[in-house]
Amino acid sequence: MSRRQDTPEEPEETVPGPSRAAGGCVLAGLVIAAVAALYAISVTAVVLLAWAAGALALWRAARSVPHAANPAPPPPPEGAGNTSPQFTVVEDRPGHCTVQWQKERP
Repeated sequence: MSRRQDTPEEPEETVPGPSRAAGGCVLAGLVIAAVAALYAISVTAVVLLAWAAGALALWRAARSVPHAANPAPPPPPEGAGNTSPQFTVVEDRPGHCTVQWQKERP
């Protein structure tokens, strides 16, 4: 009987895919080259392009505000459903008011 030796199989070589960082660097390089070419042609066009980019960034930031800026308050804790908060506003000195809270059971 011969012994069979298990040899570990070598993993297959995988070719790494393109990274997002590499794509970002290429895109940034193209944008810088385009702005440099536009600057060589007209400085005013570069200033207008900067204003347009700022306006676009401001518009996108304004659109990303959630619609429910003032959401509903959280539900009351358990056992607090039978109480109803009562308050009174007391003017303790001229021009100064204090709110006094009380919880009453119905």
